[in-house]
Amino acid sequence: MSTTRQKLVLPNGSDKLLLHSCCAPCSGELMEAFLESGIDYTIFFYNPNIHPVKEYELRKDENIRFAEKHGVPFVDADYDTDNWFARAKGMENEPERGIRCTMCFDMRFERTALYAHEHGFPVMTSSLGISRWKDMAQINDCGHRAVAPYDGLVYWDHNWRKGGGSQRMIEISKRERFYQQEYCGCVYSLRDTNRHRRAQGRERIRIGVLHYGDEHPVPPADPEPAER
Repeated sequence: MSTTRQKLVLPNGSDKLLLHSCCAPCSGELMEAFLESGIDYTIFFYNPNIHPVKEYELRKDENIRFAEKHGVPFVDADYDTDNWFARAKGMENEPERGIRCTMCFDMRFERTALYAHEHGFPVMTSSLGISRWKDMAQINDCGHRAVAPYDGLVYWDHNWRKGGGSQRMIEISKRERFYQQEYCGCVYSLRDTNRHRRAQGRERIRIGVLHYGDEHPVPPADPEPAER
């Protein structure tokens, strides 16, 4: 079993937090840790990178379900995919953790920081860093860059993986039977993951099938995603 959580305290004696959430599995541990520590927080869901819309809705709905269970405010931001694709233009073949991912984190955090500034949140953070598939330094750099234009706004770069956080993330996901996504989120991540799977003789990703803790059925394959 995972270790007991330590009590969390917001930076600079702040009294409330805006949490950028990418999905329920990644944010579940943070959400329960904040509640256990008595931290007043709101979830900000802004992830225009997620493709296709079926995947986007699955991830968002799981996050809403868990937020409602705990009575946590949930801000559903715009799904402005055209803006995301415009910013990704020319980076279609960049590798994971490369400059396309930096662009993506920048875009999502810039919008989160603007909302935090306009609605009186002194601190923001993100669930993105808890995933072992992500480069935490890359994410933190984007977070600090996003808050720089706003006096008094802090990006909290706490290491959510430590102290048993990564293990509790999986435990919560299994307990709640969260939808288990199999790629980062964008169409290029889906494309590259499927290419890798095919090279290994594995079947392509089936959107909407896997849930943590379940036996996994094998339904008909989804169609290949459309690229722009």
